[in-house]
Amino acid sequence: MTDLINVTRLPSGLTVVTERMERVETASFGAYVAAGTCNEDASENGVSHFLEHMAFKGTATRTAAGIAEEIENVGGHINAYTAREHTAYYVKLLKEDLPLGVDIIGDILTHSSFAPDELERERGVILQEIGQANDTPDDIVFDHFQETAFPNQPMGRPTLGTEAGIREMSRETLMTYMRTHYTARNTIIAAAGNLHHHHVVEMVEQHFRDLPQTDIPPRPGVSYVGGEFAQQRDLDQAHIVLGFPSVGYGDPDYYPALLLSTLLGGGMSSRLFQEIREKRGLVYSVYSFNAPFRQGGLFGIYAGTGESQVADLIPVTLEELRKVQGQVGQNELDRARAQLKSSLLMSLESTGSRCEQLARQLQIFDRLIPTHETVKRIDAVTIADVQRVAARVFHGTPTLTSLGPVRHMPHVATVAEILAR
Repeated sequence: MTDLINVTRLPSGLTVVTERMERVETASFGAYVAAGTCNEDASENGVSHFLEHMAFKGTATRTAAGIAEEIENVGGHINAYTAREHTAYYVKLLKEDLPLGVDIIGDILTHSSFAPDELERERGVILQEIGQANDTPDDIVFDHFQETAFPNQPMGRPTLGTEAGIREMSRETLMTYMRTHYTARNTIIAAAGNLHHHHVVEMVEQHFRDLPQTDIPPRPGVSYVGGEFAQQRDLDQAHIVLGFPSVGYGDPDYYPALLLSTLLGGGMSSRLFQEIREKRGLVYSVYSFNAPFRQGGLFGIYAGTGESQVADLIPVTLEELRKVQGQVGQNELDRARAQLKSSLLMSLESTGSRCEQLARQLQIFDRLIPTHETVKRIDAVTIADVQRVAARVFHGTPTLTSLGPVRHMPHVATVAEILAR
């Protein structure tokens, strides 16, 4: 931590972290609540996302239109998103307008009105969003993937919720969930840009003083299961996600897993892209990803292909997963390392990215991780590390999900058998 990054823990339990970036003319500010889809009971699935929508629909002193107008009157940008383990509310403005941003984010998190007419309108908007997701196969296939990997548990439920659940979601459910999870101890306030820490702390003390000071609710456990989901649909392409249990944020293999994902399917020079698209022309889109959570994670590969190519795609993909366990070149590892480091360092130039990084580091690790420490860990990964993690991941129970013309899709048992050879 440098003198440009400061952390203050208020008596309420609320944590404020800021980074001063003197050469920019803007400031970003956000509230990061450690509650998302994985904190929801089955009966309230989708409440985190519904609450994110309702936060902008009026407070005790502001209308929904007023919130938008105040921010846009000064050329600012306000938004939010819901993830599986957290929900974020953030704003980016010119540096002199930061007090307005702090005021509005504080207002929507502590004095949202949940007006019945606004709630019903937003219920309709969310139902439209669910419908749009269902009509987007390369989007909804990931919901099926998550549910198949983590069946009958919060981590496997869709972030948007279900149509039936959203239709039944009550105002009291939203308010109770907010009182339970939107607490001072469960929230990190982060700001980055041309600002001063003590000024931000003073504003946060004023505008977030009404956050509840109750204890953090217990976090549910996560248990990977894996399996198979296939849905025949009248589409031009089959959308496929193949995945495995992977490592969480605190696992010693976290950085080797990131590098494995990058060299396997992280860019145009990656193995999957070169072998499956460039050499064989089996797909338009193919990539891999490593999604870490507090407890464990998922390693996955997405591909979109035609019906006649499905039978060839899976064996070729599995062969690449087998190869990477025993054959990794120094040049490709160095290239993946350069990609990962450049992505990290480029993100430091964005005030919004800096906000999110600071908040998430405190939420996950309870400390700030200096950039040089992250770079050192990336540089320390060896070929042997990548091969070892590849063997660890790809010998796990697979999850195979597919949508579209998937009559020729092999069963997950066949995938597991091939990888076990």
